Amino acid sequence: MSPVSPRSLTLIGAGLAGCLLAILLSRRGWQINVYERRGDPRIKGYESGRSINLALAERGRHALRQAGAEELVMAKAVMMRGRMVHPLVGEPQLQRYGRDDSEVIWSIHRAALNVALLDLAEQAGARVHFYRRLHTVDFDAGYARFIDDRDDQPHEIHFQSLIGSDGAGSALRAAMQRKSPLGERTEFLDHSYKELEIPPLPGGGFRIEGNALHIWPRGRYMFIALPNDGGTFTVTLFLPNAGEPSFATTRNGDEAFALFARDFPDALPLIPQLKQHWEEHPPGLLGTLTLDRWHLDGRALLIGDAAHAMVPFHGQGMNCAFEDCVALADQLDAHDDLASAFAAFEAARRDDAGAIQQMALENYLEMRDRVDDPEFLLQRQLEQQLQARWPTRFVPHYTMVTFLRTRYSIALARSEIQREILVEATRGHSDLSRLDWAALETIVHARLEPLDGAH
Repeated sequence: MSPVSPRSLTLIGAGLAGCLLAILLSRRGWQINVYERRGDPRIKGYESGRSINLALAERGRHALRQAGAEELVMAKAVMMRGRMVHPLVGEPQLQRYGRDDSEVIWSIHRAALNVALLDLAEQAGARVHFYRRLHTVDFDAGYARFIDDRDDQPHEIHFQSLIGSDGAGSALRAAMQRKSPLGERTEFLDHSYKELEIPPLPGGGFRIEGNALHIWPRGRYMFIALPNDGGTFTVTLFLPNAGEPSFATTRNGDEAFALFARDFPDALPLIPQLKQHWEEHPPGLLGTLTLDRWHLDGRALLIGDAAHAMVPFHGQGMNCAFEDCVALADQLDAHDDLASAFAAFEAARRDDAGAIQQMALENYLEMRDRVDDPEFLLQRQLEQQLQARWPTRFVPHYTMVTFLRTRYSIALARSEIQREILVEATRGHSDLSRLDWAALETIVHARLEPLDGAH
């Protein structure tokens, strides 16, 4: 075992956050080693266990810019202008995310993004070690043991410090817990998800509108589809674990076919392999992870899902993790010792992580229950009018989170005020024709200061 470099870090997990952090730090002169339990996806195919497409927002794009990765990644992304809402009866309707095509989000497949970042990490000088599952950590001695699951052979290293970018099921977090409890709590939703696919047309191209996130809201459950650059859609059904309908009552392909025929009839012809995929893909859990602390002095730190996993309904898990990477790189630049850098990173990011976790849960209720609700749609109309009149003060929730880089905690606080204004102003109205705009101007100016970056 070789001696440790004075500026070296060992990353656990070569997923999205691990690779981006490896790029950022390698370019700043750090010696970076990344250990990944799976094989190289460029050689043996992608085995992440999940394929929920990722929504790339301005936060994530900003982080990719810092790493010199934006151009490569955006070549693989598909623009989404808004939510295409499919009612049970009637035609689909597009609800735009922003004011025009300058305010959109981008869909990218997890595998394509991971491979792109992996290539860039190695080009930047990071060393990535595959088939290395973290098994044992001695934090006092700076020693870690990994196992190659192909032959059960151990591989041992010395480390200066470990960074856990190994996701919600983090092995490093488990090792840290054994050393010193982190106060880990996970709250699971009473819903799970199942992944399916809409194939392209025989001659190529999308079977439905390609520049939108499609939603089939049905009250307690919903079905969504995100486009890929090859003409396919990655589709996900979110369904209760119990009740009717639920995963408990939809146990096989035939029962899934019956569910779609009844509740998603326009989607059924789009998924020719519904029965097969239903039986091949197990349901995935959805949960929110919180910890009392993310680091063990200067010896170990957790980032991204390993520190603050969230439900996927705001499309911000990856964007938040990428913000973590930039914030950590900046704190490492600003501090001479790792313990101070890790503490400063956690202090800077904790409130924001908690805020986006809360907003992701709230967005699930909105997507599932409200996108086809008349009161909600009237509030959306008013929101757009208020933004048009006072664009630096009344900044829609989605704009702050997705098109700006407003701190999540600030976005949450402002969104709660704005929601109160919208609910109160539209109460008892079926349209906007009789609103008191002078009174609304007074309220908006009294309760909302101008927001940095809004225009």
